Amino acid sequence: MTAVYRSELTPLAFLERSSIVWPHKTAVISDGRTISYADMAAHATRLGHALTASGVGSGDRVAYLCPNTPEMLIAHFGVPLVQAVLVAINTRLSPEEIRVILDHSGATMLVGDSALLASLAPVIRDLETVTEIVSIDETGTDPGYPTTPYADLLARGSDAPLPWTVDDEERTISINYTSGTTGQPKGVMYTHRGAYLNALGEIIHSHHSLDSVYLWTLPMFHCNGWCTTWGVTAIGGTHVCLRQVDAAEIWALIDSEGVTHFNAAPTVLIGLANAPEAHRFPQPVTITTAGAPPSPTIIQAMEDLGATIVHVYGLTETYGPHTVCELQPGFAEFDAAERASFLARQGVSYITADPTRVVDDDMVDVDKDAETLGEVVMRGNNVMKGYFASEEATRDAFRGGEFHSGDIAVWHPDNYIDLRDRSKDIVISGGENISTIEVERAIVSHPSVLECAVIATPHEKWGERPKAFVVLKEGQHASGSEIVDHVRGLLAHFKAPDTVEVVLELPKTSTGKIQKYVLRDKEWAGHDRRVN
Repeated sequence: MTAVYRSELTPLAFLERSSIVWPHKTAVISDGRTISYADMAAHATRLGHALTASGVGSGDRVAYLCPNTPEMLIAHFGVPLVQAVLVAINTRLSPEEIRVILDHSGATMLVGDSALLASLAPVIRDLETVTEIVSIDETGTDPGYPTTPYADLLARGSDAPLPWTVDDEERTISINYTSGTTGQPKGVMYTHRGAYLNALGEIIHSHHSLDSVYLWTLPMFHCNGWCTTWGVTAIGGTHVCLRQVDAAEIWALIDSEGVTHFNAAPTVLIGLANAPEAHRFPQPVTITTAGAPPSPTIIQAMEDLGATIVHVYGLTETYGPHTVCELQPGFAEFDAAERASFLARQGVSYITADPTRVVDDDMVDVDKDAETLGEVVMRGNNVMKGYFASEEATRDAFRGGEFHSGDIAVWHPDNYIDLRDRSKDIVISGGENISTIEVERAIVSHPSVLECAVIATPHEKWGERPKAFVVLKEGQHASGSEIVDHVRGLLAHFKAPDTVEVVLELPKTSTGKIQKYVLRDKEWAGHDRRVN
């Protein structure tokens, strides 16, 4: 039999193809700058040569500390183009947290936005492996210590062609660090193969096309932008960069640039829906949402503005989205409330992923009765290679042969999964499990509530009871007892919170996830609560 040549899968091929097929099409828009696909490919090639000239070799880690800028986007191609590994760092971490990531990853070069680099001055002398720091001077900020201008780095490169290939598709393309809210952050390794496949999944499930105008509301450092950095490039869409999430700016760009797609956590959608600038979308807009289970209330609010909602679910360890709430025949005939309720499910696996399961402690599938709780486990091409330099954590995460999410869900008879909580967030009151997500959905259906978080608090008799932290809409008023009564009208009385505390804002991560551990730690000070 004649051997058939098989190329290794890599998302690098996406930029090569788009630069050939659509060389003059606008690839990137950013603060008045426009970059064609031919120029984007040329920039990535020059960056790759420059890294090699700077001593960056195969497998070396190159860290980026940038907001959503063209340079951050192009790094997703230029760094792996020379078989190096991209480490995109959360821009909202403290200097010490960033130092830990740089040291743990063994990054030899740090490329950063000048304003962000300035914050690292207190820890610069403590870095163990970084030998050069490159500054992208977009804000005119002096970092306060010696850096190499980005233009000087690029000047070391050349325009000579580089192959848009990889020698091994299982080679690590990027390392993404988890938030580290319960300990030191872990470095999640993505492969060229996994990134390629998940990028295709984003195109399919978020309904991207050549006409896509994608607004970067999601940080590119978060799961490499859910692999959309590669996906939108593959389909020849246009990237619209956004340095920071601002509701007024998002609405302005939707109007001025003809935005057709963006990804956002439910808290970002809440801000958009309640912004003074909110209005019906002037063109069809597809919003892919994840990061926390969206309530039917916010789903319906965005649909009322004309958006098409795609609800996905995943973790850093699964390249971002791993499941999607696929629509069924006849979905359009559902009334608005039924449609929003259905769309709140996490759904079924991506077309590029293996089937997702909900299992008990013995790794046996739970009953598909929409009631029995179990843990969500995943496997396949869209699950991480492992944790960088942490074999023990990797073994624990893959015990039983599948990745353990730590998320608790039920399984519907139609095979859709439906999250109920993180394992550490479930309230166990008098032996009864109370889903904080279920309680939160009931609370935000109150017309005066903007958003909320429910946690377990210590209780002398019941062990634990739910407490709600509530942010009210501007100009609205509601008492704690009124909100409790509202919940009791929707759920069993024992599920209603004992206490409702009205707050001005909730603690959140840079991607809009509510940091329940911040609230929980205060409530449990002086008490013993062991969480997974």
